[in-house]
Amino acid sequence: MKELLPCIELEPEKSAVASVIWLHGLGADGNDFVPVVPELQLPEDLAVRFIFPHAPVRPVTINGGMPMRAWYDILSMGNSREIEDQHLYDAQQQIDALIERELERGVASENIILIGFSQGGAVAYQTALRYGQRLAGLACLSTYRISPERSENRCQPWNRELPVFVAHGEWDPVVPVGLGREGYESLSSDGIQAEWHSYPMEHEVCLEEIRTLGAWLAARLSG
Repeated sequence: MKELLPCIELEPEKSAVASVIWLHGLGADGNDFVPVVPELQLPEDLAVRFIFPHAPVRPVTINGGMPMRAWYDILSMGNSREIEDQHLYDAQQQIDALIERELERGVASENIILIGFSQGGAVAYQTALRYGQRLAGLACLSTYRISPERSENRCQPWNRELPVFVAHGEWDPVVPVGLGREGYESLSSDGIQAEWHSYPMEHEVCLEEIRTLGAWLAARLSG
């Protein structure tokens, strides 16, 4: 088994019965969304473990080869993203390993949710839709889906009823809202009924979005 990614973990007061694995964006790290957890306003009796992994440090081509935390190298921007594909598949395996650890800790797959922001959202798409068991849900924030037409990126049949929450900023200058919408719409070809939410913001999250996400999480993980 590969060495697990370093992570920040927030443990509930009671033994965890559910887990949320939250992937940060390019150049950030696992600390990025830790302060957001209280703003989700989850029910106090919902024992959720939050896991915030740190992506590996690697040179990023679009940033002049500067080393930073990145789930994959981005070779060019535009209406789509040209990336180093193997990095995406490596990241998928690394998140698979974190899911497997939660199974070993006694959390059932149907009580595990993946959330990703920006580049982390692309990895969350790839991982949740391809994972060998159905998860509780997938939330993709200000992100895009990489080459969904490729067979190696297509949703597995048993994940076609996966609950998916997609949210995007209407004024996003980094990941245009149209790119986010394309990712959302690609899910319909896999038979997935996803939720689309947009907000008057740029490449960020807002309180209204987080509160809506919190209600969605509670609905997926309660009972």
